[in-house]
Amino acid sequence: MSLPAVTEPGALPVEPARHPYHVYLDSLTSPESRRTMRGCLDRLARLLTGDESATGAGQPWHLLRYEHTVRIRTMLTDQGWSAAYVNKHLVALRRVLKEAWRLGQTSAEDLARASDLAPVRQSRLPTGHHVPPEVVGAALSACDDSPAGVRDAALIAVLYSTGCRRAELGGLALADYDPGALSLRVRGKRDKERMVYLTTDAIGLVERWLAVRGTAPGALFSPISKAGRLRAWTWRRRRPWWGTRPRPPRPGTTAGRSAPVARPSTASASPPPAPSPDPAPPSRSAPLPLRLAGIPPLPSAAGPLLIGPPLALAPPPSRAASGARTAHRRKTTGGRAEAEAARQRRRD
Repeated sequence: MSLPAVTEPGALPVEPARHPYHVYLDSLTSPESRRTMRGCLDRLARLLTGDESATGAGQPWHLLRYEHTVRIRTMLTDQGWSAAYVNKHLVALRRVLKEAWRLGQTSAEDLARASDLAPVRQSRLPTGHHVPPEVVGAALSACDDSPAGVRDAALIAVLYSTGCRRAELGGLALADYDPGALSLRVRGKRDKERMVYLTTDAIGLVERWLAVRGTAPGALFSPISKAGRLRAWTWRRRRPWWGTRPRPPRPGTTAGRSAPVARPSTASASPPPAPSPDPAPPSRSAPLPLRLAGIPPLPSAAGPLLIGPPLALAPPPSRAASGARTAHRRKTTGGRAEAEAARQRRRD
């Protein structure tokens, strides 16, 4: 089945910065949504061109009219795909046509006609299967009385009673649990919040886990190390190193590195050299901390291109100071190991 011609005489190619394909993908906020819709548009491009290596970039989406979109819908249904899968491709097609209209590449009338496509209707049994209570009971009986077993039992009970997604369950914090209302505040897709309610049996297992976990703020189902220690923490996005502000130097130190400290040593050694009064600026090739806002004005062309104050580099410590510092570190590490072993013996 062939498509009608989509070329117009005198039509100029669209530059990549204003191409509806790229503009539509950039408007999506989720990386998963961008990946999904890119795949849909690329499959539509392969149907349009017949080339298995074609992508949606560079295709004349702004030239599609009603006769083209109707034929595309027919070709999608002939693939034997489910109605939900076909409708997802139609959503991507409508959105890329709307971006072409927003960019001024097509008229509002052509957009309304090309987007006037009825969704595909189907009736199918829901996916998945029912989990009988016997299976849940067998899973709960496999959880022992260790901290990990108590936590896993609470996880299974919450999953079975609420039907939350795995990512939603992993993002729960202790503050999201309301024992009075027997509810959890869940954050789902697109950062939408909803309230889910627990059964009486699930509440008992969650309270048992909280007796082991404690009341420290953080994740509701905190991870447990191999040694059996709890770590109450919450998933959060770490700031990149280039987006952090340089910390001010501590008293007795210089920016970038700590000043060498003279420690007593049996070996005779010369005193560390005095720091240079005018340290050399860092190299242009070294990574510099950047800030997205509040960037100071650039210096003159004669000076080096630096963002932020120059870093004062301290001279390297002497061999005697390094040896004394290494011995102190070994002594401190050994003392910590002995103290940890003593605490473990008292705990046992």
